[in-house]
Amino acid sequence: MTLPTHARVVIIGGGVSGCSVAYHLAHRGWTDIVLLERKRLTCGTTWHAAGLIGQLRANQNMTRLAKYSADLYSRLEAETGMATGLKVSGSLTVALTEHRREEILRQASLARAFGVEVEEVSPDTAKEMCPYLTTDDIVSAVSLPGDGQCDPANIAMALAKGARLKGAKIVEGVRVIAVTDDGRRVTGVDYADESGETG
Repeated sequence: MTLPTHARVVIIGGGVSGCSVAYHLAHRGWTDIVLLERKRLTCGTTWHAAGLIGQLRANQNMTRLAKYSADLYSRLEAETGMATGLKVSGSLTVALTEHRREEILRQASLARAFGVEVEEVSPDTAKEMCPYLTTDDIVSAVSLPGDGQCDPANIAMALAKGARLKGAKIVEGVRVIAVTDDGRRVTGVDYADESGETG
């Protein structure tokens, strides 16, 4: 195993979050990026995540992040050549009370401000969209046709490939055993690989 002796950034963990950090830093021109994964990419919690892509959020930052993620996932396959399992099927959020209706309409307004396609629909329209839905107690609903589902493991692998294409080094089978610092910043990472070699 050959690991660099110096890195501008060391990312610990090769799930979707770690791969996303590597991808985004590499795409912003950072160099000397190293991602260390103790086993194999996506072997932790990423492989069994639901992978739902919902853009109706409670605040501005989460709405912007959800919109950005949906846009990224839709172009990632073309960029990397790796299947992401993206299925844009749309979503329907229902309100059973007037208070909840106000809440989802506020979220819909926020989503619309960031370019998310969203529409308030009547209970009858919701029933047309989802025939199995019981609408007797529905006050209102919001439809987001750009929502959907993806395969989180495939997304992580595509992000990892995108990071590698921009020069990031991703190493599997390396367990971080210690992080050293000088009291103000990280100065080193101690590790052990699958064969027992340490560094």
